[in-house]
Amino acid sequence: MDDKRNLHMKVQELCDCFATTDPLREMSLLFKDQDKDEAALKWLALATLHAVNNGASKISLIKDKDGEISVLAKYREAELPSPGTEIGEKIIEAVRRITHLEGGKGKEPLALGIRNDSLEIKVKVQKEEDKEFIELKFPD
Repeated sequence: MDDKRNLHMKVQELCDCFATTDPLREMSLLFKDQDKDEAALKWLALATLHAVNNGASKISLIKDKDGEISVLAKYREAELPSPGTEIGEKIIEAVRRITHLEGGKGKEPLALGIRNDSLEIKVKVQKEEDKEFIELKFPD
C-alpha cells in the first residue's frame, strides 16, 4: 500500500467515485477484485457511504482467532457482507495505517470529505488475545 496520506486521499476519492452506487451491492462484489489492497480501500469507502445513506451509527469489523472476518452495523443490528479474509486483513491494515493506530488499541478521529461535505468518523481499534476489532462510529 502507498503511504498513509495517500491511503486517506484514496478512500476520499473512492467515496466520491461510488457516491451514486448501491454500497451493499458493490461491497458484495469486492471478493472478485484482483487488487486486494485497492479492494480494502473500496470497502472502507463503501461502508462509509452505506452508513451515511442508511443512518448507521456504527460499523464494526471483527477478526476472530481463525482469521474469519465478520461485519456488524448498528442501527438495527444488521450484518453486512463480509469482505472475506484477505480483503478483511487489508482493511484492518489500511485503517491502522491511515489513523496511525498501529498498537494494541486506540481511538482516533478520521475526517473524510464526501462530495461537498465532510464527515468525522471516530475510529476505535482493539486487539485481544483471539480477536481484533475495528469500529467506525458515525455522527448522529
